Amino acid sequence: MTGRRRPSSRPIRAAVAALCTTAVGVSLLTGCGAVLSNEGDNEPITVMTWAPEGTKATNMPGMPAMAKAFARWVNGSGGIHGRKLQVVTCNERNDAVQAAGCAQQAKDDKAVAVVGSYSQYGRSFISPLEVAGIPYVGGYGVTQEEFDSPYSYPVNGGQAALLVGNGRQLAARCERTALVRPDTIAGDELPQLLNTGLKAGKRATAHDVRAPEDAGDYSKQATSALEGVGADTSLGTADQGATLESSCVTAALGNRTGTFFDSFRRVQENHPKVRLASILGGVRQSLIDSTGGSSSPLEGTYATGWYPAGDDPHWNPMKKVINKYAFDDNRIDPDDPGTQTTWIAYTVLRSVLMSLHADDISARTVRNALDNGHAVDTGGLTPTLRWGYEDTLHVPNYSRIVNADVTYQMVQDGRLVAVRKGFVNVSKILERYHPAD
Repeated sequence: MTGRRRPSSRPIRAAVAALCTTAVGVSLLTGCGAVLSNEGDNEPITVMTWAPEGTKATNMPGMPAMAKAFARWVNGSGGIHGRKLQVVTCNERNDAVQAAGCAQQAKDDKAVAVVGSYSQYGRSFISPLEVAGIPYVGGYGVTQEEFDSPYSYPVNGGQAALLVGNGRQLAARCERTALVRPDTIAGDELPQLLNTGLKAGKRATAHDVRAPEDAGDYSKQATSALEGVGADTSLGTADQGATLESSCVTAALGNRTGTFFDSFRRVQENHPKVRLASILGGVRQSLIDSTGGSSSPLEGTYATGWYPAGDDPHWNPMKKVINKYAFDDNRIDPDDPGTQTTWIAYTVLRSVLMSLHADDISARTVRNALDNGHAVDTGGLTPTLRWGYEDTLHVPNYSRIVNADVTYQMVQDGRLVAVRKGFVNVSKILERYHPAD
């Protein structure tokens, strides 16, 4: 059983071995050989990864695909103490009931952890995992519950760090800012987070534009955003005189960010130009490539991410695994933050599992290792990760954050590139965050 501790077979083997040394007769010795079999020790270690696929809103098919590729790599390299890593996947479907169902499946399958997953329904999946005692390792970071449950072990600062970092990045360039974000419970926290970063840079709060997360057109929201930063959309460029490069519109709509940018481009066509921005996941390399590369209307767009830019050599080990174990799987985009988060989350899992005894791997022992300060080196993709009491930040509603590093990037010559070397730590700004009443 992978979900609970299996009794050690060593005392039994020792007793049987002693019996065999005194036994007479071929038939008894043959029986001893059968009893001494080691087959039980090769039982797979089961974990789960879930993400929405095939929905009208945000989809993350690369996350379960990356999980499967990681498992093939681990198993092709000898497994975990000789045991196979078995990844079970679940389609979360962007649905609260299904998210709870995936958590129940993790319990039924006796998973020792849920790893590298995406869901915006933290309230639905965290409680079942807590009841089952299953740790949630390296979720994407889109819900508050991932950052206040003692059973959650985030590898990044979630949308909290991204929005605070994005606000701080834009404060250096934008006198006025508008935020376009989902009209959802998860989206309701984003304006205050962005404003925390803007205020740290001594800028005014952003104009808040709510948007449906599954729309096919965002012209109305684009118009509202432009007007919110001082561009009168009833007048043409010639009537207003100049561009408004000191004004910025940032969007955090997940996979629908590209749809918004397309609507924004059409609305803005004959009006003053403002700077565009987003958080990683909204602006991604595949979107830039599909909209013209170096001639893309996204050229010059600012982006805030958790990890190094996609061309950073620290990603080479992941890319080698993808090339060897998932070369023909077009669901996996190595530049996608969902794929990247899954790689890092499974790096954490593998490190923890290798630190445990082969016959004592369970959800409980995984949690104990993480709670007792097991440190994980992710190869420069994040700072060293550990989740002991002294490692967490003091951020209201986000008490489980241990990594508040972000990166500042922009689209330049059709590529997302770093605009400054290394990470920017936003922990001090995050600690100034106060949730809206």
